[in-house]
Amino acid sequence: MIRSAERSQLAPRAGRPAARQWFALGVALTGTFLATFDLFVVNIAVPSLRADLRAGDAAVELVVSGYAFAYAAGLVTGGRLGDRFGYRRTFALGMVAFTAASLLCGIAATPGQLVAARLLQGLAAAAMVPQVLSLITVTFPAEHRGRATAWYGAVSGIAALAGQILGGMLLASGLGWRMIFLVNVPFGLVAAALAARRLPAGSGRMARFDPIGAVTVSLTLAVVLVPLAVGREAGWPWWTWACLVAAAPIGLLAVRTQLGLARRGGEPIIDPRLFGNRRYLALLVASALFQLYFGALMFTLTMLLQGKLGNSPVTAALVFLPQGVLFTISSMLGGRLAARYGVRVLLSGGGMAMAGLVALAGTLAATDGQLPSWWLAPPLALVGLGNGFLLPPLIGAALAQVRPEQAGAASGAFTTTQQFANALGVTVLGTLFFALAGPRLVTADMATEVLCAVYVVLIAAALVLIGARGREGAA
Repeated sequence: MIRSAERSQLAPRAGRPAARQWFALGVALTGTFLATFDLFVVNIAVPSLRADLRAGDAAVELVVSGYAFAYAAGLVTGGRLGDRFGYRRTFALGMVAFTAASLLCGIAATPGQLVAARLLQGLAAAAMVPQVLSLITVTFPAEHRGRATAWYGAVSGIAALAGQILGGMLLASGLGWRMIFLVNVPFGLVAAALAARRLPAGSGRMARFDPIGAVTVSLTLAVVLVPLAVGREAGWPWWTWACLVAAAPIGLLAVRTQLGLARRGGEPIIDPRLFGNRRYLALLVASALFQLYFGALMFTLTMLLQGKLGNSPVTAALVFLPQGVLFTISSMLGGRLAARYGVRVLLSGGGMAMAGLVALAGTLAATDGQLPSWWLAPPLALVGLGNGFLLPPLIGAALAQVRPEQAGAASGAFTTTQQFANALGVTVLGTLFFALAGPRLVTADMATEVLCAVYVVLIAAALVLIGARGREGAA
């Protein structure tokens, strides 16, 4: 996904990256910020928009997971569009589309309109974010790439924190849930203008686009997530089961088309050779497992705090505040420490996250419905601290396993898998959560979910141990 002409244009020849390169990264990171912000801010607003639009459980799940699904489905295609049309044009148009979709979210009058606008938001985000990781790979020399990646992780953490805190403040101020989307509009317009002027244009070869691959990969994700999101509330009609059954053959068709295109010397939407790299594959699955538990945890905890425990949006946001702060700090340190101490940093982060989850489960189980909300903040803070030492360095560790010319395809596949896992966590575990909780929300049910997350993190940590030792190279 990275062209040779762009590489020669952007890569510094020696020494430290120039100020223009850091400025270009800063402009590109606005896309990362807004994409992550809108992933988290809606969690705080779910109870408010649910009441205002009279949305059912399925619509609420799709408002959250639909964005992540569209984001995941479009990421690899967004990277290919960057190859074909250049970083600057793809990023700027994606930012304009994201801004327009945010406006549509803010004026939505029905749950269906809001879900549709969120899908458009996710697709627009998918046009922006792949350009960021490719820009880091192309622009920064190896000795400074860890610092740039650390900024990528830190901005993601700051955006998640801002989504929770700013979302709670906007709701508490009486401006309503619509403002959490409308606030994107002025920032998006400024970012699009700066991107059009300051990002590298790119002028390499015109990469061929793989429409069949894009459709089959996206369709595979859709036939899994949509029936899981709406099935329970709709009474599991026949078409939901038909979609789930169809997922396997559609997925196999996607794999066959990608393999066939690669054998013919074409450019598949997902490079199948990446999955012959066992270390990269292990880290890819590990990242997916972490995102699976984290997406579900944030969604269901928000429903618990504002539902069973009756907290205001601001109070709920403040419970998550220490987690966001510590994630931001540890993600800034994680890249540098991982470069020096290797896999031990990632495993230490996983251990901290597991310890925080065990403490969280114990707190929920011991005080069912009677706990002060702030009791949840310390274990969540430990989870955030561990995630910061783990998740951002995990991206760098995975990209270190592939050849430089595969970095763009590898980053696209990695971020796609992350977002799909996030959407799957919200959809599947959210469905189970609503089914088990029924009309009343029981904290003991949450404790069981959190304990399950501990086992997920344990498996993921074992995969990190397999994948992050040394470098295998692409198959």
